[in-house]
Amino acid sequence: MTADLPRDRRPAATGPPAAGPPAAAAGTGGTPGLRGAIDSGRFAVTAELDLPHGIDPDRVDTKASALSGWVDAVNVTDNPGASVMPAAMAGSVLAQRAGLEPVMQLVCRDRNRIGLQSDLLGAALLGIPNVLLLTGDHPRFGDHPGAKPVFDLDSVTLVGAARALRDSGRLLGGRTVTPAPSWLIGAVENPFAAPQRFRAARLAKKVAAGAEFVQTQFVFDVPMFARFMADARDLGLTDRCTVLAGIGPVRSPRALEFMRFEVPGIHIPDDVVRRLTSVPSDRFAAEGVRLCAEIAAQVREIPGVGGVHVMVFGKEGLVPEILEAAGIGPRVVGGRVGRRASERGTRNVG
Repeated sequence: MTADLPRDRRPAATGPPAAGPPAAAAGTGGTPGLRGAIDSGRFAVTAELDLPHGIDPDRVDTKASALSGWVDAVNVTDNPGASVMPAAMAGSVLAQRAGLEPVMQLVCRDRNRIGLQSDLLGAALLGIPNVLLLTGDHPRFGDHPGAKPVFDLDSVTLVGAARALRDSGRLLGGRTVTPAPSWLIGAVENPFAAPQRFRAARLAKKVAAGAEFVQTQFVFDVPMFARFMADARDLGLTDRCTVLAGIGPVRSPRALEFMRFEVPGIHIPDDVVRRLTSVPSDRFAAEGVRLCAEIAAQVREIPGVGGVHVMVFGKEGLVPEILEAAGIGPRVVGGRVGRRASERGTRNVG
């Protein structure tokens, strides 16, 4: 997954944003975590937990503290952008130790079916409750462009393999595993990739294979995303799979240009570009956060959207601020509500 921005059934606003409604706490109990949110119909919130480039576990704890009480689960990425990072499985264990529920990502790029199934079993062995399965960026986009990609499976076949392993306790080679894993299986989708009219049909393949939740690419074009959701509803997908709309702030002109021209699959409409580039440079980051909060509030109103997935590129301290401005309150876990953004001592943890 990549990174930024929000939406609604209305076109993205280009004028001063209206203040969001007061953020209400998300429920008064129930089962915590992503599965609990999905099973209860609660509006779910996930966010990416950025792993350090080095091996300092204390940095993970610091970042996790900014998200505690505000998310149902955190994504731990698997060598994102085809660049070497600490293993997602290790990061998931650190997230658990910090009190967060992990969503362990697993990409097809770096492993054959033996390695992929081994990591799935490892996740189950460690009690990791959620897996997000995706194809992965080609190595030419990362820091080892000469690396050989594997792609023995693609995302659809990997989702199917995970479902067979969980529901039947059977590996692709036929061997039985007892007891079977019990994770929640997720996938990703890009509603904006061409041809856009076929994106819901592509999602249908992943849902048929076993995906129970899906996180989307950044939403900047809310009307286009609404059309995708209408197609998904027409296919009955939102009754079988929870859609989490990808949102995140564009924090600098350089980031805007990078996302527009260097990151495959991100669509940022001209009115959003004009809005962001019309403010003074010293207000760009704040305007990006405001826009992100607006989009979060807008996508929440689209029928079939079951939550948001927040991507902040290592600035986890922004997540409570974005959610609170969007009217999406803290999670209630064990009778305790996450601290509001104004009560936190840090803003941009990173």
